[in-house]
Amino acid sequence: MDFFKSAYQGRPPWDIGRPQKEFVELVRRGEVSGSVLDIGCGTGENALLFAGEGHEVWGIDTASQAIQKAREKAAERGLPVHFLVLDALHLTSLNRKFDTATDSGLFHTLSDEDRPVFVNNLAAILNPAGKYFMLCFSDREPAGYGPRRITEREIRESFRDGWSINYIRPAIFESHTRAEGSRAWLSSISKSDG
Repeated sequence: MDFFKSAYQGRPPWDIGRPQKEFVELVRRGEVSGSVLDIGCGTGENALLFAGEGHEVWGIDTASQAIQKAREKAAERGLPVHFLVLDALHLTSLNRKFDTATDSGLFHTLSDEDRPVFVNNLAAILNPAGKYFMLCFSDREPAGYGPRRITEREIRESFRDGWSINYIRPAIFESHTRAEGSRAWLSSISKSDG
């Protein structure tokens, strides 16, 4: 994770200065509901979008510089978001639950060993029938740029037990270094009631 901490000494490719269009569309369609946890929130653009829509929002990231920038943006915009420095593998330390969790570019950074730890933490902080929206790099994106590619099958396998997959659809992950963006998956995954 040191890469992510040092990335914010400059401007990382994923820090586009506005919310990802895929998340703007989720809000427009009314898919984001209730309290929201933005996991790997970076400098907070997606979290601030949700707060601007009236949601109670928390944003976490391991990069303290990113969280500081997010807090400054929240203060400038007058939006009440709780931004914390926290590892996504320790979500249970928040000691609270959310109706919605969002992830723009975190899942594809997790190792095979860390994925089940993350999924278990996610299950612990989501309310029954809570939803997780994840935007990650797709295996349809050619090699040579950016993070590890994720297959649809990997997503389905990671969320096989205790989850219902509402959809996994092709999407675009925007960056300020590539005008066309990168091929991605947008997933909507619900925690099972049982």
